[in-house]
Amino acid sequence: MYEELFKRSNTDAEAFARLQRVIEILRAPGGCPWDRAQTHESLTRGMVEEAYEVVQAIENHDRDNLVEELGDVLLQVVMHAQIAKESGNFTMREICDDECDKMIRRHPHVFGPKPENSNDSEGLSVDNVLDLWENIKEVEKTEISATASMQKIPRHLPALLRSEKVQKKAARVGFDWDDVSGAFDKVDEETAELKEAYAQGDKAHIREELGDLLFAVTNVSRFLDIDPEDALNATTQKFMTRFSHVEESASRKGLRLEDMSLAEMDVLWEEAKKIK
Repeated sequence: MYEELFKRSNTDAEAFARLQRVIEILRAPGGCPWDRAQTHESLTRGMVEEAYEVVQAIENHDRDNLVEELGDVLLQVVMHAQIAKESGNFTMREICDDECDKMIRRHPHVFGPKPENSNDSEGLSVDNVLDLWENIKEVEKTEISATASMQKIPRHLPALLRSEKVQKKAARVGFDWDDVSGAFDKVDEETAELKEAYAQGDKAHIREELGDLLFAVTNVSRFLDIDPEDALNATTQKFMTRFSHVEESASRKGLRLEDMSLAEMDVLWEEAKKIK
């Protein structure tokens, strides 16, 4: 009945059409009960999770896993398009055309008129292009304030990433430290306020001050041009590697971490720091 769907495609267009047809069948009467029950809302968590799995595949330099995870993200897009098509809301063509229009519009240095005998974006740096993109984006969104621009940053972004984006919006209108020294001073100030809140024992105040400290640290990372998400993930991985050494070393000595003192474990931790 579906013999043609079992064949691998010869072109990108054929492959995309094959995926669309598979999803269409799964969503149709007689298809898969789970797929038919999905809505835009029910798929949101899956979209987020699949995006993170793509990032992990990239970081692992795993070619096959990257192909698989990108396919899972594409599946999400096609599923959303099929759900919208069924309700007459929008189609895959609209998704693709709108994205093409946006990319062309926001790259006037590529798709706009060019001087004769020029076929590249001479004299433009990456920073120039990013500024151009943001300026065009702000005009398109007709945002009347920096606050309105901040409010459009998704709340479901990782907290460090979201705070960094908010800070960049503020910096674009001049609300920023002159240099990183001001950001470092703010970290010291927020650290002192967190210690004071802790001494007072007010949980809500402690939470607030901890958030202020994390926000200040993110500001420092922005000035240093360091991705705070990457930095924290790297440190977390480093901790896991060193902790593994502690656990394995203890096991070789016939010891359980639960039965060791912190001082004993710290000796193994210092060993791990020297080799990991």
